[in-house]
Amino acid sequence: MRTRALVVSALTAVVAFPVAASTAAERKIVVAVEAPMSGVGRVDGLDQLRGVELAARQINAVGGVLGRRVLVIRADDRGEPRLALPTFRRVARARADAVIGPYNSSVAVINLPFYVRAGIVPVQMASTDATSGIGVNVQPKTRQIAPVEASFILRQWAPGSVAILAGASSFLAGQADLLEAALRRDGVVVTRYPVEPGRDDYGADVARALSTGPQVVYVSTKVAEGAKIAAALQASGSPAKCFMGFANQDPTFVAQAGVEVSRHCVFSGVPLPQATPTARDYVRDYRTAFRMEPAVWGAFTYDSARILFRAMREAGTTDYRPVRARLRSTTGFRGATGTISINRRTGDRTKVAVRVLSVNGRGAFVIAPGSERSSARPSGESSTTGGLPLR
Repeated sequence: MRTRALVVSALTAVVAFPVAASTAAERKIVVAVEAPMSGVGRVDGLDQLRGVELAARQINAVGGVLGRRVLVIRADDRGEPRLALPTFRRVARARADAVIGPYNSSVAVINLPFYVRAGIVPVQMASTDATSGIGVNVQPKTRQIAPVEASFILRQWAPGSVAILAGASSFLAGQADLLEAALRRDGVVVTRYPVEPGRDDYGADVARALSTGPQVVYVSTKVAEGAKIAAALQASGSPAKCFMGFANQDPTFVAQAGVEVSRHCVFSGVPLPQATPTARDYVRDYRTAFRMEPAVWGAFTYDSARILFRAMREAGTTDYRPVRARLRSTTGFRGATGTISINRRTGDRTKVAVRVLSVNGRGAFVIAPGSERSSARPSGESSTTGGLPLR
């Protein structure tokens, strides 16, 4: 395989895959970051890469892990399921010890089992419940998001009927399933309509959803569809409330839909690190390292890398089984995203700060009024990041 450009800083190195097996890879601990770093999801994906880069720079500055420096390689899957296995194969050829990601659930359900079989430790970023039990995950899962959404809808709007527009992927459909069940249990009439991805216009879909007179329209799609649906919903003049599901909390949504349309909706998601007390040090260090503002998901990959490095140190090795066991025993870790404890059985984080968000006049996601009454605070949210990560 041809080695692509190698970008080296004073503290760490980031390599664009594919990477040939080399003595450098054998000496260093190789951590792949799998995310969409080009295409629609590139803003989030590159932020995730920078989160891991920052953690690697910090750990390398204090001697690395087990006396070995950390080498970060980028694994751009564009968020496309067709690239799930080719991306895995390239990471495997790079002799990675661990992977942080994949981010997109539709990719993760395909290639995570292959990482496990190859002995590459996954600290995944997929929210679908279908990947629970594979590696560990510090970001919200479907079953942690849906209750927050349902609570907000019922408390803030008390609708008699809700229309759901949902994609068919594991995460998008699963999110809609859980929300629909929660609303029905409370006596809400729910009608549901499938969304076909990749279309230029969703006006007819929105008109059909509005034909039953719902008080709320909930949209569980990717950004490319969600932005168009939100625009069609506003253009309809309907008084129905717009709730965009978790996959739409993305700066690209605002860029595509526009600030005015985006402000017409609320979103389930997690607060920006700038609005998270525990991320104070992370935000400062990110700004210093990259001369830019952090987005949402880099804080989660930063924490993912830090718990991975600690697990390797405690296990005394980078081997799959002992590192996985140490990751699953993570309890009370003070991270940028709050205190992290992992469920030993599922590998999922026990509590995550899911919120309902709105978009302000500058196009930034902020906590929506009423969200606090619909969300349970995770434990340890007032703690700090604690400076440099443990070796």
